Amino acid sequence: MHEQSSRPDRAPGAPVRISPPPVALPPSWAAARVSVVVPTYNEAENLPVLVGQLMALDLPGLRAVVVDDGSPDGTGEVADKLAAEHGERLSVVHRENKDGLGRAYVAGMSRALDDGADHVVQMDADLSHPAGYVPQLLGTQLSTNAGVVIGSRYVPGGSLSEAWGAHRRLLSGWANTYAKAVLSLPIRDVTAGFKIWSAAALRAIDLPSIQSTGYAFQIEMHHRAFRRGQKLVEIPIHFEDRTAGESKLDGAVALEAALRPLRLRWSERARR
Repeated sequence: MHEQSSRPDRAPGAPVRISPPPVALPPSWAAARVSVVVPTYNEAENLPVLVGQLMALDLPGLRAVVVDDGSPDGTGEVADKLAAEHGERLSVVHRENKDGLGRAYVAGMSRALDDGADHVVQMDADLSHPAGYVPQLLGTQLSTNAGVVIGSRYVPGGSLSEAWGAHRRLLSGWANTYAKAVLSLPIRDVTAGFKIWSAAALRAIDLPSIQSTGYAFQIEMHHRAFRRGQKLVEIPIHFEDRTAGESKLDGAVALEAALRPLRLRWSERARR
């Protein structure tokens, strides 16, 4: 069993430590074709840690797709070195411009589907999404036949890092309450970014037509999946706080997240 840690500092050859301890899946489930899509921008320090944890999971069918938006800190070069180390298990999508989290995810998910993935995981590069939950997300999807399984901070058993101050907790809670109320979504963590999709669900929601570019992408994806009849399941996770690098959330991203639910609601009414 893997030892528990959130950000290991290890000597070469030492076992990779993963938090939380991953659940063991039946061999046929563990061999499922899973691609983990990781958008990056200035994550040169965090990316090798995350990739090491993902590759150490007992999931022989797991692959990773790193989507780098021309990071000035050299994250793209780090990703290429990791790809050379891990061979066909890791591919890199290089984009010249930083045009938003949503567009990066669409690019990475499209690559994953083209490469034959049956399940696609969304995961941040900043280590806020603990890699040890990936087998549980996959097992839950296979056992429930859900279109998407969401790693939720706001269902019983879910939690936020103690490093989150009162302002961040209030803002996150308000954003979820607001989006749920506007769009009538039956999930608690509408803004969650850690989840696993079936390939069929991603094709059903028509990825290329997703409009959101920033964090509103998460809301639009959940809304579209629900409206198109996909089964949504939430499991509790502990959300960590980043320990290296800087948050990408800015005023423009926050404004889009506030306006997108209203635009989605207006679009719904216009089609009736």
